[in-house]
Amino acid sequence: MANLRQTPLTCSGHTRPVVNLDFSDITESSYFLISACKDGMPMLRQGDTGDWIGTFVGHKGAVWGVALNNHATRAASGAADFTGKVWDAISGEELYSFQHNHIVKSVNFSKDSVHLSTGSNEKLIRIFDLNKPEAEPDVFSGHTASIRHVLFFRNDTHLISCADDKTMRVWNRSNRQEIQKVVFPFNPNSLEVSKDGTVLTVAYSNKVAFYDAENLTKIREFTIPSPVNSASLHPDKSIFVAGGDDLKVYKYDYQTGSEIESFKGHFGPVHCIKFSPDGELYASGSEDGTLRLWQTTIGKTYGLWKCIEGGSLNDSLTAPKEVQAN
Repeated sequence: MANLRQTPLTCSGHTRPVVNLDFSDITESSYFLISACKDGMPMLRQGDTGDWIGTFVGHKGAVWGVALNNHATRAASGAADFTGKVWDAISGEELYSFQHNHIVKSVNFSKDSVHLSTGSNEKLIRIFDLNKPEAEPDVFSGHTASIRHVLFFRNDTHLISCADDKTMRVWNRSNRQEIQKVVFPFNPNSLEVSKDGTVLTVAYSNKVAFYDAENLTKIREFTIPSPVNSASLHPDKSIFVAGGDDLKVYKYDYQTGSEIESFKGHFGPVHCIKFSPDGELYASGSEDGTLRLWQTTIGKTYGLWKCIEGGSLNDSLTAPKEVQAN
């Protein structure tokens, strides 16, 4: 078999660094991808092709965090304008804007899309009830530095967060109390809960660590050749990908930590990386202002990738039309 070249799909349109991304679950219309960018204009794309669908217009500062609900009917974004916003992902209309007192770095929907969590530079986590948007949010305090990521956890009965105080914490939603904590030697840069809810993936310094989601014991940890900004575990937990300061995206065997392959496609540090819900591709966002979609199995006909003679792949480039949601 010929040695296949990885040809990522390049998604243009942003004008500043891409710092966060999120996939929906698989819907009747495949799945979707949202990106957060310092240009303040989160973009929605078709997940398997990268085709631009629309841009959510309304923030007045860099967008740091984004999320899609499972069905891709709602989007959320957190920004430097001290707001967390919820959008209709079909019409592009802004539905709610929740005021904070500092930069909102992280947003996440509950499984039923009824609640939105936010993490901010106020060191606080909030949960907003989208059925009662005027109500005061539940507030969780305990972190001693800016919060990087907060996710609904354990079938939405808990939250999990990581922050610049070198900790990862689990919170009980019913009493808003912290119940578990892991301390790292460096600030954790990314946090992901596996598709089946059993494994946590954390990137910090030049390490990718995996934790048991129930008892927070470390399962394994591997060293990457570069400072790592983000890592993601494949839905079947066979491989993981990582990206960081050396501009490369890396693929590793989850059991052994052996490097399978690495690719250079970005022209700046990789800030975020994540597998699609079907595991067929992973997306990366970079300082260079682009998103790139990479095939998990090189040479497979999938999305815009067509297998052709000679074992190489055709290049595809997607660019947005006018960046304005309908």
